[in-house]
Parts: sequence; C-alpha cells; structure tokens
Amino acid sequence: MLKKLPPAFRNFYVVTGLLFFIWLLLLDSNDLISRFKMTAKVNSLENEKEFYLEKISEVEKDRKELLTNKELLEKFAREKYLMKKETEDIFIIQEE
Repeated sequence: MLKKLPPAFRNFYVVTGLLFFIWLLLLDSNDLISRFKMTAKVNSLENEKEFYLEKISEVEKDRKELLTNKELLEKFAREKYLMKKETEDIFIIQEE
C-alpha cells in the first residue's frame, strides 16, 4: 500500500509538515477563518473609532462655543434641559 503513494508522501517530514499545515489552517484556535473574522472586526472597530473621534471634535467645538457665548448657552439650556426664568411658563409641543 505504501508503494502506491508518491515518493513525497512517503517522507515522514513531508507528511508531518502537511498535517501541521492542515492543523494550523483549519483546526487551531487561530485558524484562517478566525483570522479573517478578527480582521473584519478590527476594520469595523477602526471605522467606529474614526466616527466617534469626529463626534468628539464636534462636541468639543460646540462646548467651546457654548462657554464663550452667553446667548447661545441660554438658548441651549432652554431647548435641551427645558430651563426657564421664574416668570416664564413652558409649553412642550409633541408631534405625532
């Protein structure tokens, strides 16, 4: 039976190397499929990181504007947190 195999497959080192390669390719915890999934996840997380860095820069810009402009700060407080002066009444209109 061994005589029917090609000479390369009768060599112990070639067979061991092929088995090791198959093990790494398909069966190991760091196999090729897992590597592709991890790479895709890393790319997705990097895109999210860029998105959130942009949002952080926008919020920092808005914060700087709010801290330097009193009228804008009052408008923001009234709209966002429904703050009012003591002599005012607030009416909230909800659209359906």
